[in-house]
Amino acid sequence: MTFWPMVGCLAVTVVSLLLERALRLLDLLSQSSERFGPVAELTANLLPHYLGLALPIAFFVALFIVITKLDDGSEVEALLANGVSLSRLAAPYVALGLALMAISLVVFGYMQPYSRYAYRAVLHAAINAGWDARLHGGAFITDGDTVMTADSASLEGRRLQRLFIRRPVNGGEEVITASSAQLVLQPDGKHVTLLLKDGVRVGESRNGSFDTLRFDSFTMQTSLSSAAALMRARGGDERELTFNELAREAANPAPMIPRGKLLSELYIRLARSAVLPFLPLIAFPLGLAAKRGRRAAGLILAGVLMLAFQYGLEFGEGMAGAGKAPPGLAVGTPFFLFTGFCVWMFLGSRKRPGQTPISEFVGRLGDAIERVRGLLGGLSRATA
Repeated sequence: MTFWPMVGCLAVTVVSLLLERALRLLDLLSQSSERFGPVAELTANLLPHYLGLALPIAFFVALFIVITKLDDGSEVEALLANGVSLSRLAAPYVALGLALMAISLVVFGYMQPYSRYAYRAVLHAAINAGWDARLHGGAFITDGDTVMTADSASLEGRRLQRLFIRRPVNGGEEVITASSAQLVLQPDGKHVTLLLKDGVRVGESRNGSFDTLRFDSFTMQTSLSSAAALMRARGGDERELTFNELAREAANPAPMIPRGKLLSELYIRLARSAVLPFLPLIAFPLGLAAKRGRRAAGLILAGVLMLAFQYGLEFGEGMAGAGKAPPGLAVGTPFFLFTGFCVWMFLGSRKRPGQTPISEFVGRLGDAIERVRGLLGGLSRATA
């Protein structure tokens, strides 16, 4: 019962995140000659990152859906009446959480580091693939110290309006503006000719003097050079290291990366994986406390708690990376607070399921949501 809701929620969340990132990548690579080819590869390399982030959310939402369905059908009451304890009901879901924790450890510990480096390597190659002699309106082309932009351009990016060029010349600098221009790619594919119309060229010499030239037509040529800098080896960032590499580098007397960053990265990955078996302990009390028509209150509370947990981990990682707190304390505090709260909620609801220590708060939150819905419905009817 839990598998398909979890898969559906996971698919929707991951696909939404990947589509948003793919659009950003298309915009980033809009001026590269490798505009569309690497986007699919870059998106695929982001899959382990978003999968690790979305897995706890998808697991909790699936648990909440299953528990509320069981509660609607009075199946939970029937099982409890037959002597089946809440702990026994939650045991299979905790076991499922342990299995997902093992998967998460593989994703966070080994898949993510390699995919993160592969993403950066592909992006580096795509960005440095060179200019393809096209310029789109409002975009900037940077080739070494030369900068070029145009206010507007034709669809193919070759006929430009209101062009601006700034480039170094003979130890000085020159700025060229033109009301219109045309880009012509040479047959060798390595040079482009710019045919400028109705513009001004202002040049600055080494001694600081300026030379101004107004022209009706002006022709200049530039090369399609490419920044051929090599991508560094994997391991220059702590997020590119596997579990074993993080532990080995942290034990090194003179690590290349600060030990605080290494340990905080190791602990935060472990915390994000180890939290999965604790999610059923909070999903059961909240699912049973949120009666029919009040599901939103339980989901809102759970969402706030999980966001607080994630931001707490990130805050602790930042504190540890900056050397302002021990990594174990900085990352461990939000983890143990959240898991302790889960255990406290579950233990408080074992005798009377649905009557959690914060069930009154959930009820009040549900009442508030119902009042807001009623108010909005009244306003819409009055407007109609």
